[in-house]
Amino acid sequence: MIPVNVKEIAFDLSLSPVVLLIDQDENRALPIWVGPLEAQSIAMALQDLSTPRPMTHDLMKTVCENLGASVRSVEINDIHDGTYYAKLYIQTISGECVLDSRPSDAIALALRTGSPIYISEKVAEHTLSVEELIDEDNQQELRKVLGLNTPEDIKKSLH
Repeated sequence: MIPVNVKEIAFDLSLSPVVLLIDQDENRALPIWVGPLEAQSIAMALQDLSTPRPMTHDLMKTVCENLGASVRSVEINDIHDGTYYAKLYIQTISGECVLDSRPSDAIALALRTGSPIYISEKVAEHTLSVEELIDEDNQQELRKVLGLNTPEDIKKSLH
């Protein structure tokens, strides 16, 4: 498993949200397209914002805490036909529980609980090199993927 961090939420040309995961050495990036509500939940966690009433991922965190369970980690572990799959690793009183999850939900919950996020070797095959992203020849492709307009936007988004 490869540890990753959520770098940011970006938007492609059609304004669809993209979660940008980056490895700890900041050498590889994995873009994952998510829905707008999921992107909002992830963005709120990144900015440490809360709402007067609990949102779904806040509720999930509270349920785990009240049941004596904790989110150990999440892993984006597979991809089929362009769709990523994830697993939640939850430690309960009776042992570890592994649950199937959408990556966006797993990421939103991991951010709220301070749990590590990993990608599998199989998923890592779909990462992009940061050097490739900044390379002059590949900037046009990156702009298409992330909806960025200038090379400066690209470099800013990776720092």
